[in-house]
Amino acid sequence: MLNYFVKRVLGVIPTLLIVAVLVFLFVHLLPGDPARLAAGPEADTATVELVRKDLGLDKPMHEQFVRFFANAARGEFGMSLRTKRPVSDEIGERFLPTLNLTLASMAWAVVFGMAIGIASAVWRNRWPDRLGMTLAVSGISFPAFALGMLLMEVFSVQLGWLPSIGADSWKHYILPSLTLGAAVAAVMARFTRASFVEVLQEDFVRTARAKGVRETVVVLKHCLRNAMIPVVTMMGLQFGFLLGGSIVVEKVFNWPGLGRLLVDAVEMRDYPVIQAEVLLFSLEFILINLVVDILYTVINPTIRYAK
Repeated sequence: MLNYFVKRVLGVIPTLLIVAVLVFLFVHLLPGDPARLAAGPEADTATVELVRKDLGLDKPMHEQFVRFFANAARGEFGMSLRTKRPVSDEIGERFLPTLNLTLASMAWAVVFGMAIGIASAVWRNRWPDRLGMTLAVSGISFPAFALGMLLMEVFSVQLGWLPSIGADSWKHYILPSLTLGAAVAAVMARFTRASFVEVLQEDFVRTARAKGVRETVVVLKHCLRNAMIPVVTMMGLQFGFLLGGSIVVEKVFNWPGLGRLLVDAVEMRDYPVIQAEVLLFSLEFILINLVVDILYTVINPTIRYAK
């Protein structure tokens, strides 16, 4: 297990290197001149060239990349072209609101998604199954931005129960987390149902039922652990998507998180912020997948990784 863990950690390095190269090339192929944006619309050509030199954009592409990667390895991503502040400070201020929103969304999505999935599997082809899968398909099909605006219109504008923007109290988390977690709950419900239906047909389940074990014990004790392996995989992927995919929801609710920061950075061609955020999202996915692999052995102790 330790050898496997060390190999996975070492494998992060080439993966991040490839991501860094792709991000660097993609960002530098974007239209627009960051030096002009940083200098301002009224700056003359001489001022723009001074800014370009100060940012290191006058150097060849390969020298810019070496400098970028060397600084990134030390945790230094330079200064934001838009705010003139260190990129690490910009990301640090926005990380917690996004993480808290992601955790809130994931919490209720897991609870409701798994409950609907288990109920649909136990009462397969009956009304709980049809109702649950109808809700799941609706959750997957409905766009996040449309759901967010609908919830905002009903609960903020019409009823006045909940705030629509900001992140100051727990009430501010309700609408964004529901919007962000709806699709995850729907996917969780369908995935849990499929996994449980397969497990419910196993011989050990029929044996437990033949021995007179209560259905709740069969489902929660015997089936749950065996059905959780593929569900945990999906949970890990969805958690990564929530962390990196909250851009639309953060824009709709004016949420002070990483998603909105990335949108603002793209609009202003803020290269350092774009590169740092994409690298951060990539690292999050890698670490989440590693945690999921470790959780496999906790859920099912019979799983062992080769030395």
